[in-house]
Amino acid sequence: MPDRHAMTARLAAGDRTFSGESFAGQSLARLDLTQCVFDACDFRGTDLTGARLEEARLVRCQGAGAVLRGADLTDAAIERSDFTTANFSGTRIGGARFTGCRLSGANFAEAGGIDTRFAECLLVGANLRRFDFRKLTLDGLDLSEADLTGADFRDTVFEHCSLREAALKDARFKGADLRGCDLGHIELADAPLFKGATVSKAQAAALLAGFGIKVA
Repeated sequence: MPDRHAMTARLAAGDRTFSGESFAGQSLARLDLTQCVFDACDFRGTDLTGARLEEARLVRCQGAGAVLRGADLTDAAIERSDFTTANFSGTRIGGARFTGCRLSGANFAEAGGIDTRFAECLLVGANLRRFDFRKLTLDGLDLSEADLTGADFRDTVFEHCSLREAALKDARFKGADLRGCDLGHIELADAPLFKGATVSKAQAAALLAGFGIKVA
């Protein structure tokens, strides 16, 4: 298990590829990890506060409980990795790609940047308050029970997604295509949120049922 000193020395020597190594519980805070490649590495409980991870690639990594507050993940690629309950608050994630990841319970509060992409990810119970999904195509996202308060889904296309039991207060869906999304049980108070969105006939019936109207 390389400690911070050993890691700093390796980076200074130009080493940017790490495979099967454990950084669990270590502090890598504020290190420059730009363009590093991490394959099957262990970041569980690792402190990556303020670390620079621009254009980094993390594949098949374990990162449950990792702390990435204020880190820079611009244009990073995180693939087939488990960052359950990780803290991404205040991170810069413009252009980042999360593919096939477990992110349930992760905290993305105040994380910002345009064109952040999620595909085939578990985000159950994640904190995505005021997150900007505008004009994106979301494919295979489970956002069940996620906190999506104030999130921007305008002109967003949902494919094979779930918003079941998500917190949607003040979320915006104008122009969104929700036909590929499981909306679960829609409460009367939530029905106006979907004004201007495209829904399926079955979803429309559920929305109307919220107003006490039956579709024959």
